[in-house]
Amino acid sequence: MAKVGIVMGSDSDMKIMSKAADMLEKFGIEYEMTIISAHRMPDIFFDYAKSAESKGIKVIIAGAGMAAHLPGMCAAIFPMPVIGIPMSGGAFEGMDALLSIVQMPSGVPVATVAMDGGKNAGILAAKILATSDEALLQKLKDFKEEMKDEVSAKDAKLQEVGYKKYEK
Repeated sequence: MAKVGIVMGSDSDMKIMSKAADMLEKFGIEYEMTIISAHRMPDIFFDYAKSAESKGIKVIIAGAGMAAHLPGMCAAIFPMPVIGIPMSGGAFEGMDALLSIVQMPSGVPVATVAMDGGKNAGILAAKILATSDEALLQKLKDFKEEMKDEVSAKDAKLQEVGYKKYEK
């Protein structure tokens, strides 16, 4: 089965990155999670990025704050999709991370989710893998129905307390 690599530069990113892992687990997708720094341990980082494909990794989810080079460096080396998660915080409240991930040079794309968007990164990785996996695609369709049911249940609860339902 296809595997996803989840990488982050610090254990302080774990709160966000674990949300990606939670979604992958929900869909039954195998993953490995690693704390690695493109700046502080470049030799180990390069080995990871170069060997990921041979380990069966089909998508890398990379989270980074501040200068945010981890997603871009993964994309520069790893030949398959990379999803970047910009982390909030720091002197620029995450805008530096967002711009660093979004503004990749031509030919080195990184799919970017919302600031601290671990859950969406996991879902996006599942959608990428589902292009060649019918069972996974069905799990994603079922998940969409679950979300629809959750919203409908919340609306029903709202209606119970006397608020008028919006009708077009």
